[in-house]
Amino acid sequence: MKKIRIALIGVGVMGSLHARDIQALENTELAAICDINRTKADKYAEIYGVPAFYDHRQMLEQITPDAVLIATPHYAHPPIAMDAFARGLHVLTEKPIAVHVEAAQEMIAAYYQARQQHPRLVFAVMFQQRTYGFWKKIKSLIEDGELGKLVRTTWIITDWFRTQSYYDNGGWRATWKGEGGGVLLNQCPHNIDLYQWFVGMPQRVTGFAAIGKYHKIEVEDEVTGFFEYENGMVGHLITSTAESPGTNRLEIAGEKGKIVFENGGLTFFRNRYSMFEQIKTSTSGYEPVESWKIEVPYQHHGQPGHKLVIENFANAILNGEALIAPAEEGIHSLTLGNAIMLSSFLGRPVELPLDAAAYAAKLRELIENSRFEKNVLEREISDVGSSFS
Repeated sequence: MKKIRIALIGVGVMGSLHARDIQALENTELAAICDINRTKADKYAEIYGVPAFYDHRQMLEQITPDAVLIATPHYAHPPIAMDAFARGLHVLTEKPIAVHVEAAQEMIAAYYQARQQHPRLVFAVMFQQRTYGFWKKIKSLIEDGELGKLVRTTWIITDWFRTQSYYDNGGWRATWKGEGGGVLLNQCPHNIDLYQWFVGMPQRVTGFAAIGKYHKIEVEDEVTGFFEYENGMVGHLITSTAESPGTNRLEIAGEKGKIVFENGGLTFFRNRYSMFEQIKTSTSGYEPVESWKIEVPYQHHGQPGHKLVIENFANAILNGEALIAPAEEGIHSLTLGNAIMLSSFLGRPVELPLDAAAYAAKLRELIENSRFEKNVLEREISDVGSSFS
């Protein structure tokens, strides 16, 4: 079986797991390890018997892999991807695709330009939660019209608990200059991606973001977003890295009923007929629509899903398999996150399409004016898998 040779750029917490998965899959093999931390690069290169590099440009000048997997801090995703595209290499990047929409637009433009010379070029993003059985079931229920017209989507996702030790690990983390954001950019891109995957993009966004409210960081650790849609639907996103125990509850309400997902259970409260009909025709002032509580079955693979995305990426290159998460779609979740933050900074709602230049300028201002002094504590993280549940 032909294997796709993947050079891994970045072997931190996630990159080290990706190295393991690349070697374990039948359709991929590890071509090289690259990290600016020489100790880490040498360690994993020795483990997997591949060459180590400390600069991705030098690596790409010396070897010719089929593809690169980018698992670096966020700001590095666009320039590394664009260097790979310029060489006709396929790219799989960790989320988010970029820190701000303006950089993502440049990244995607470089991809389309490269495709003029390399039409089969593949560009994917590590949104592994799209492979989860319960999310796929929810998407199919919506697309099949089981809920009818949607009126509200609310996601309380506060089980992204992180300690101060987590934020202190690595000088780049939880700073405007190093990471570019907090819970919206690091933990919640998966949820925001799923949110727009289910119900699309809103017309207007209002955001409320608390900066370093519970942790000694200079980025957001508690956020509420309010979304207004052109068709009248409203949405809410409530997230935090400080709540313990946290909540992960998704509600999607439509005229024909309501879906609730919580604690691994998918429940459909199905209306006998449209609530709009009841509103218009009922002679009762209070009687709701008759409904049935249905526990919806689904099949789930029971693993974090990263390996499935890598396998799918390789199959897309080998035989044209449809991508689980085309990287161009990553700009949607990034837009929502940037819009929430821009709204919070401005103290007013913002309209979409987002003014990408305005948010990029605000981010530069935050970096230039930062006086934050970070206490850095490097440590090995072995329990990262527990955050994928």
